Amino acid sequence: MKSLNFLTNARTHNRQFAVIGLGRFGRAVCTSLHKMGYEVLGTDIDEKLVSQVLAQRVASHAIQLDSTEPESLKEAGIFEMDTVIVAIGNYLQESIITTLNVKEAGVEYVVAKASSEIHGKVLKRVGADRVVFPEYEAGCNLASTLTQPGLLERFQLDTENSIVEILTPEEFHNQTLAQLDLRKRYGVSVLAIGNGEKFITNPIPGEILKKGSIMVVIGSNTNLQRLPIK
Repeated sequence: MKSLNFLTNARTHNRQFAVIGLGRFGRAVCTSLHKMGYEVLGTDIDEKLVSQVLAQRVASHAIQLDSTEPESLKEAGIFEMDTVIVAIGNYLQESIITTLNVKEAGVEYVVAKASSEIHGKVLKRVGADRVVFPEYEAGCNLASTLTQPGLLERFQLDTENSIVEILTPEEFHNQTLAQLDLRKRYGVSVLAIGNGEKFITNPIPGEILKKGSIMVVIGSNTNLQRLPIK
């Protein structure tokens, strides 16, 4: 989402990431971080997946190891990383043990992939700083874009709140933010407006909206659903 670049995770000063689990989700995380110029170490117990990552050059380094063994993680330098992403979503025991291992070793920030709500709760209990549900979020995004073509992108903050990128509705054309008073009428706030290439963040109340421009809006999912998005 181009317009949400200014909302990049606050931990952008960290330059070293480890991704444990190199399935589709793990590889996607490696690829994105690597393209952004970050140092990324990928690991998996499956040597074939490690070889694929090395061949595709989507990580700075990739090694085969068993992440349920703390000593293996230590030898690989995982405990020295600023951020560790545990991308082992479908193997609950391994996912939970790995998350526990890296948190107990003192890794500052751990993101863990969950495959269910119960799995997510357990990951939180063992120390995960953030739990993500990629399949759930992808399903919600697809449903939203199919039913509301004017909704271009959704960034799920949690299960109840989101940031969305929408095409400015026809009803808002040539009106200022002050006139629309979206916070009072819909319970949402405008973070940015623009044309897809250049955005104005924290726009002033006198900013005039134009049909076809893009708005970045934050609010509860219930309130966002009330916007006249077609």
